[in-house]
This record gives sequence, C-alpha cells and structure tokens, in this order.
Amino acid sequence: MNEVGYDTAHDAPLTAVKSVDLEPPAMAAPVDGMGCHAGAATMEAAARAAGQSDLLDQYAADYPQGPHDKPQSMCPAFGSLRVGLRMRRVATVLSGSACCVYGLTFVSHFYGARRSVGYVPFNSETLVTGKLFEDIRDAVHELADPERYDAVVVTNLCVPTASGVPLKLLPSEINGVRIVGIDVPGFGIPTHAEAKDVVAGAMLKYARAEIEAGPVAAPAAGRSDRPQVALLGEMFPADPMMIGAMLAPMELAAGPVLPCREWRELYAALDCDVVAAIHPFYTSAVREFQSAGRKVVGSAPVGHDGTAAWLAAIGDAYNVEPAKIAAAQNAFLPAIKAALAGVPIKGTITLSGYEGSELLVARLLIESGAHVPYVGTACAKTPWSEADLAWLEARGVKVKFRASLEDDLSAMQAIRPDLAIGTTPVVQKAKETGIPSLYFTNLISARPLMGPAGAGSLGQVVNAAIAGKARLEDMKAFFEGVGHGDTAGIWEGAPNLQPEFRAMHQKKLDKQARAAKAEEMI
Repeated sequence: MNEVGYDTAHDAPLTAVKSVDLEPPAMAAPVDGMGCHAGAATMEAAARAAGQSDLLDQYAADYPQGPHDKPQSMCPAFGSLRVGLRMRRVATVLSGSACCVYGLTFVSHFYGARRSVGYVPFNSETLVTGKLFEDIRDAVHELADPERYDAVVVTNLCVPTASGVPLKLLPSEINGVRIVGIDVPGFGIPTHAEAKDVVAGAMLKYARAEIEAGPVAAPAAGRSDRPQVALLGEMFPADPMMIGAMLAPMELAAGPVLPCREWRELYAALDCDVVAAIHPFYTSAVREFQSAGRKVVGSAPVGHDGTAAWLAAIGDAYNVEPAKIAAAQNAFLPAIKAALAGVPIKGTITLSGYEGSELLVARLLIESGAHVPYVGTACAKTPWSEADLAWLEARGVKVKFRASLEDDLSAMQAIRPDLAIGTTPVVQKAKETGIPSLYFTNLISARPLMGPAGAGSLGQVVNAAIAGKARLEDMKAFFEGVGHGDTAGIWEGAPNLQPEFRAMHQKKLDKQARAAKAEEMI
C-alpha cells in the first residue's frame, strides 16, 4: 500500500464508507458449544467442529500459549471491550453467557466506562438453530445510526465462538456504519492485553481495505508537515508528547497511538511509513502494518540506553542523517541520565504483570539502580521484545514469557525481594509474608515511562514502598496466630475442619480431572 489518499473535502463525513470486501467465509452449521462450565479442550473441539479451525490456528500462531492453557488474569475480552468503549462514535455489542457479560460490563464501568454495552442474549435453541446469528444481525441493524456511530464492534465470547456463530457473515457496513465482528474466546486468547490486539488488528484490516478502495477522511487536525511514527500500545497520556519532542530534532513527529480513540486515526496510522511497537504483543496489528508495507521498530525510548538505541533505530528506518540522530540523542540523553541519578532506587525487586510493558519497566528500574533478578510477563515472546530481552539478560535478569502465577510466586518466595511488583494475587501473597509490594497495573504502568519524564517517575513510589518494610512486619506480627483461609479469625477452641467432607470433595475433583484428561485423549 502506498501513501494514503485523503478526501480533499476536510469536512467530508467519516461515515461515507467505501464498498469493502472482507471475504466472508461459507457459513458452517452451528454446533452446541456447551456452556461456560465445559473445559477449554471441550470448547476448542466444539469450535473446530463448527468451522472455526482457521481462526483458532491463527490465534495459536499470534498468541502462543505457555505452561498454562487459560488466562490467569481477568477475562481476555475485557481488553477488546475496553478498546471499543474508549473510542468515540463506536458502539460495542457482546454475545456470550449472561454471567460473562455481567462481569465484563461491571469491570468496564468500574474502570470508568461511561457508555452502555450492547448484549444479545441466547439460549440453547437460538444457539444451535442459528437464530442467535439472526438476533445479532438484527441488533447491529438497529444500532447502525450514522448520526451516532462510525462503527459497531460485535464480540463473540466463549460459547458463541465454540458454537461457530459466524460474525464474518454480518454486513461489512449498514447505512454507512462499519460493522466489525471479532471472536475473543478465553480458550484462544491468553490475556486481555492480547485481546486489544485482536480488535486493533481487525480495525486496521478494515481501514486498510477502505484506503485501497479510495480516498478516506483526513485526520481531524490535518496532516503533519513532517514524517510521522505511529505508536503501537496504550501509554500514559504524556508519553506520546515526550516521544514527539524526542523525534523533533530528526525532523520527525509522533503519529497516532493505537489502539486509537477515533476511527479516522486508523487511516493516519496506516499513512505512517514507520511504526513503533512500544508494546511488543500486537502481532495482528503488526501484520496489517507490514501488509501495508510499513516498517516496524521494537522497544521504546525508556531509560538512557533504551532511548539511545530507539532513536537510532527510528532514524535508520527513516534514513535520517546520522548527525540529526546524534542531535536528538544529545538533546535528551543527558537529561535522562540526570533524572535517573536524581531519584536512585536501592533494593532488590521482582517484577511481574500482564500489561505487556514489563520488560520496559524493568529496564527503567535497573538504570535507576535497582537489582531486578526476575521479570515475568503473561504475554508471549515476539520479535519486537528481542532488544529488551537481550539488554535484560546481559544484566543477569531471568525473563519468563507466558509466566504463570505460580512462576511469579515461586520467584518472589525464592528471592525474598525488598519489593515485589506484580498482579493482585502476587501483591496479596507478598503482603501476607511481610514483603512490600505494588500493584503493577494501577501504580506502575499508569505512569510516564518515556524519555526524561519517565526516568524519574518510578523512584518516589518505589522507594516509599520499600521503606514500608517495618510497617508490614509490625502488621504481620500483630495478626500472627489468627488463622488462615477458612480457619481465619480468633477461635475459642479448635476450628471444625470437617476432614471427611474435604476428603469426599477431593475425590469428586479428582474424578472430574480424570474425566477431563480422558476426554482430551479421545
């Protein structure tokens, strides 16, 4: 794909959709995918029987699984749902079990969503007879109001995916409103971070087809007079501005951030000749950019070494003169070094998370003076994480891709760090054992990381947490002997443990496990 052609009329309506052929597949007969209680192997087998093999094979290639075959964070569909809810003039519709939809909408609104989530209910009859697909089609026809929406994103959760509900057979547009259908099953997408890639890739594919069909709407702020770098991965709001400042000496500019906030930003992103994979797990989105002939650069301008290498890589991708690359480096590297030295971090830290930016944060902590022996990320290893991996391993860091909760807990318990940064269960376990801890998602990844602003952003919160060790030891001593788990509390006598019931229940669990294992072997 060459340069994007924009509609010369700046006020041309965005919803003037071109005819787009997304090659819908032949419809397979719906299959009863059973319910949410069915195991991952059962649901995957049902999905393949319903004609979903190509989809699941693509997901297996894009998001290879690790030691665990299911998400150990929240439902992955939360990631794709959140992307849609953050976009202007985009409606979101879920098709899945009511309990799943309730949980996803609850969490989405807990995290600040201010929009309704559409839901198409079903029962066994509508699922197997194909009526569910008709209900979804009716729902998108009802929603497709060009005065309100540019696009409608429809998401199949586990049961509709396992049953082969064919969202690709939905019209590609209705009344000028784009219809994007995606499948985000928990048995095919390991993390909610990678579900963001599913929807980002689907939107880019649609936008690329629109561009190839003819002129598209121009960016709301107009085209940049300098070559731009598209930024792939959700970031702290100040980070794109800092990246833009660091690119300026090379006569480059920061382009749109994906996942984006408005549909027309997809066109502008595809118009960038170079894409920075700030978060390395966007394999589907990268495939669309590469199909459009765009260059992709991994890592990010994090810390002194990371910024120097990233600016050089971006400059090389755009064939920038070495003198201009050096000018950009000289303008910012001294400030980054000073910021790192200004708030030093002393202590041993274990780091784990499921956001995809764990390796970048580890680099920043190490350059701030911390000892980081272990980094665990729930995301998979990709070509775009190789530079960060090599840098960390050269400094003796054990990096675990597709890390399980058990991996993260084992590392923390073996190392006994001064601070554990991780997911909620890691933080909980650390505090129980008297180890200071910080929740990665809310307290670490929600901070600037890029350039001079990022260099000094972690020191204060990390040092304050490490300094709280004595307070945690006091709390641990205070609550010593009050019991744990189902024996928590203060008892006048011994807790009534009911060992007979425990043994009987364990036999049931063992029987279920044997049945599931036998089913996998058939």
